[in-house]
Amino acid sequence: MGVGAAVLALWAGAAQAEVRVGMITTLSGGGAGLGVDVRDGFLLALEQAGDTELRLVIEDDAQRPELAVQVAERMIQSERVDILTGLIFSNLAMAVVPSTVAQGLFYISPNAGPSALAGAGCHENYFNAAWQNDALHEAAGQHANELGYENTFLLAPNYPAGTDALAGYRRFFEGGYAGEILSAVGQTDYASEIAEIRDSGADSLFIFLPGGMGISFMRQWADSGVDIPIISAGFTFDQDNLPAMGSAALGVINTGQWSPDLDNPVNNAFVASFRERFDRIPSIYASQGYDTAKLILSAMERAEVSDRDAFREALRAADFEATRGAFRFADNHHPIQTIYVREVVEVDGEITNRIIATAFEEHQDVHGDDCRM
Repeated sequence: MGVGAAVLALWAGAAQAEVRVGMITTLSGGGAGLGVDVRDGFLLALEQAGDTELRLVIEDDAQRPELAVQVAERMIQSERVDILTGLIFSNLAMAVVPSTVAQGLFYISPNAGPSALAGAGCHENYFNAAWQNDALHEAAGQHANELGYENTFLLAPNYPAGTDALAGYRRFFEGGYAGEILSAVGQTDYASEIAEIRDSGADSLFIFLPGGMGISFMRQWADSGVDIPIISAGFTFDQDNLPAMGSAALGVINTGQWSPDLDNPVNNAFVASFRERFDRIPSIYASQGYDTAKLILSAMERAEVSDRDAFREALRAADFEATRGAFRFADNHHPIQTIYVREVVEVDGEITNRIIATAFEEHQDVHGDDCRM
């Protein structure tokens, strides 16, 4: 086991064989808040489940693909895990997932959903319990039409999730484009980008900047005085970032398959218990970690993980109540789900999101047509 690894073993007296799950996630650096929330949501679901035969090993990938690959191989060879999960960033997923599933293990994504793994690179042992990368950006493009935007400027980091974001927005947005920038991953200084946006003549700005990138941009954007409305997805404007962004984020429209104010019994209980356990509002990432754990636990109730075919069918069944409400897998093992439009607001002194519209119902990604399994 690597330095800094955390191990949680939850045992039961039932006949179910032990299921070993390796969680590789980002717990340090600019994207740490995302990984922490996925981890905490997952752990909350396990705590609520009580005794199970699930053994969880957690390690930090530090947002470095080469480290994620090393940790994955160590978990597979030394820890003998049955399932890997936890990766936040799509470039890390592309480095880890193909090798993992090729070795007969399951990978269940609580976040990253690169288009390559939803289409031609799909695999029977790969499941995404969050979304396909394009989906929330497609919803943003669709709602930008409703807002009457005609000339959007596009900004995203230059890695698979960034290019998927721009492709998703373009797929549904009917207007034109004032410009496009693919910035560096982990970038913190956006002065030149903001100057280019200011001079572009854009009537709107679409951004995808998860983690610390989004915080840095919005702080500099607020100081710049540029008055162009922003539309985005929950990856940038969710609870992991909003406290640090503060009032700069108020009024921003963004999209998500989940929101803390989503009114269903499972989500209401989840939000209350997460706040009680961790003393903060859960983020979209925390909800995805929670739902991923519930998915795995539901499969464990139906089949032994040693019977790969039966366990795969149990995962496909998705027989659990998700925080987001209705959820089922498409044939490419990515969700079919509702995607909402949210607005950043202040409620009782806290910056958060509220749902203001529905962008899509029963939304399915377009890449499944290229998936052959």
